[in-house]
Amino acid sequence: MGYRSILAGEQYRFADLRHVLACASPLRSGDELAGVAAADPVERIAARYALADIPLADFLRDALVPYEQDEVTRLIQDGHDAAAFAPVAHMTVGQLRDWLLSHAADHAAIGALGPGLTPEMVAATSKLMRNQDLIAVGRKMRVVTAFRNTQGLPGRLGSRLQPNHPTDDPRGIAASLLDGLLLGAGDAVIGINPAGDNVATGIVLLDMLEAMRTRHDIPAQSCVLTHVTNTIRMIEQGAPVDLVFQSVAGTQAANTGFGVSLSLLAEAREAALSLRRGTVGQNVMYFETGQGAALSAEAHHGMDQQTAEVRAYAVARAFAPLLVNTVVGFIGPEYLYDGKQIIRAGLEDHFCGKLMGLPMGCDVCYTNHAEADQDDMDSLMVLLTAAGVNFLIAVPGGDDVMLSYQSLSYHDMATLRSSFGLRAAPEFEAWLERMELVDAHGRVRLDAPRQLGRLVAPDLPA
Repeated sequence: MGYRSILAGEQYRFADLRHVLACASPLRSGDELAGVAAADPVERIAARYALADIPLADFLRDALVPYEQDEVTRLIQDGHDAAAFAPVAHMTVGQLRDWLLSHAADHAAIGALGPGLTPEMVAATSKLMRNQDLIAVGRKMRVVTAFRNTQGLPGRLGSRLQPNHPTDDPRGIAASLLDGLLLGAGDAVIGINPAGDNVATGIVLLDMLEAMRTRHDIPAQSCVLTHVTNTIRMIEQGAPVDLVFQSVAGTQAANTGFGVSLSLLAEAREAALSLRRGTVGQNVMYFETGQGAALSAEAHHGMDQQTAEVRAYAVARAFAPLLVNTVVGFIGPEYLYDGKQIIRAGLEDHFCGKLMGLPMGCDVCYTNHAEADQDDMDSLMVLLTAAGVNFLIAVPGGDDVMLSYQSLSYHDMATLRSSFGLRAAPEFEAWLERMELVDAHGRVRLDAPRQLGRLVAPDLPA
């Protein structure tokens, strides 16, 4: 089935859904690299006119990746909730966009709709939206999850404390961890990217985090972001695993490149659930994604990178995660060239993830060879906070010394909470108050560094 539109007297034809979705995407370097981008801005607008008139039901008939070849497609189609879809089954993509922006589309209505939307419908709708539309709808949506504290509540902004170290030195990690705690970061997760991706290193780091957490009764969850197979082995060896982490993508071929499958993720989730380590909930999975992941693995099946990204959210949704975040500028300028493209992608990913029913966060970041700087990241962190993002990632000084990329700092989290009148997760905030690290308004206390000795002395490894 083809699609067409007429713009300024010229007719534009698009061979199928994959073609019109790709041409309708905002300009980004990854789609140009893949050869799927619109030829020029006029064709891009023509594709959006065509896309706006496509019935949502078409996406249920035309799989972008063949059902027989791809378990993600099978997950999407077999798990589609026809009853949830029924209220919008008569709509086109453009009509769904208009409804989402209407007063009728409140938190409850959008939440009920989510299981009825396929990722391709969601991606299509985002392509018709301005940045302010993505923000306006994004802030309506709330996805609440829980493990040792509660994430996603109104008036709250979570943070991942990322104390990476280039040699996995426990003392260096502990110093970064304490720096973050003193600035009120870490309620979403204390998550370490290990330099050495092996079971032995992971257990050492988990034991250190567990000793810190239990000594001070910190109501936060920890995670070592190693491969899911390593986490399963750590659970088997009795390690104190809170969350299971894995990077995921939107096609079976891309996930195979990551060394994962849906059955492996299900096995890992069951292993983590068996530990029952959560105190206020049992959402045990943590997923990371990023536009360009499928393309970089040459596993995008001709899709534009944003549509492939939203299919990854279908994978994440199947496992009831505590946290999901896009690492928006990490893959590099080959996929998101500059600050403008990174900002747009971050807003798209948040909107699409939330509409799919995910507890969506973001690593607001860029690599040093991208045409971006910290001012761009400041803009994106403010826009995402306005859009109601569940959590953001922070590293010491905004500079990850292990992964060699630029992110947000612990100070940025304090700034955002103060500027927007937001607080940390309630259980974590109560702990911060008890430790005299924040005041009654949730603001970092000027004398918080005086608490350093009380926190650090018993925990730094020899």
